[in-house]
Amino acid sequence: MRRRGWWFATAAVGVLFAAVPASAHHSRAMFDMNRNITLRGVVTEYRWQSPHSHIVVKVAPGATNAATVGTWDVEASAIEIMTTRGWTRTTYKVGAPITVVVHPDRNGAGLVLLFYAIQPDGTHLYRAQNRYPGEAE
Repeated sequence: MRRRGWWFATAAVGVLFAAVPASAHHSRAMFDMNRNITLRGVVTEYRWQSPHSHIVVKVAPGATNAATVGTWDVEASAIEIMTTRGWTRTTYKVGAPITVVVHPDRNGAGLVLLFYAIQPDGTHLYRAQNRYPGEAE
């Protein structure tokens, strides 16, 4: 019986430690969820993958907002989540024009979090159904 108790305690601790990185991985603390930046550029890479899809956007010199010029790694959600919001593997192709509204990294890095993409007809494709506190259009 003692051996069984030891095994159970070891397994419980292992599950606890395994859960901590998973919850930390999905934290959005690195992004300023209260700020929106609009990027208008061209898709240079569209990675349809889990746990996070990515859209690499290049904003050319001469952009309306000079602070947005450069290459941005736009982190989105998992395939399963984005599919429920209308995204597909072929939503964007390399070279396609794109407009996205994103939340900046608090450290000013080129990684940003997708809030939504604006389609040519004006409709919005959101990263996810849920909204984070402070996330507003």
